[in-house]
Amino acid sequence: MSDNPETADHLARDLTLYVLARFLLVGVIGGGLLLVNVPLLVALLIGLVVGLPLGLLLFRPLNARVTAGLARRNEKRARARAELRSQLRGDRVDGTA
Repeated sequence: MSDNPETADHLARDLTLYVLARFLLVGVIGGGLLLVNVPLLVALLIGLVVGLPLGLLLFRPLNARVTAGLARRNEKRARARAELRSQLRGDRVDGTA
């Protein structure tokens, strides 16, 4: 796992794509229901209820990339937090007291 700045860029891109894809799916379902004369609010609610779980299935690879990117970011933050705590305790940078 490298500390490559491109990783953060990929996470932002993947997360944006995933969110937009999920919104688009809800919009397509809601729009389809509007075409068959379902009221707008009901169409949006049905779009949300059906689109959210369906999006988990349809966009599984993108979801996996976002999840992996978030895990990498959280690991990096945990390492930085542990290093900071170590420095605050007065430990040396190489981990020895």
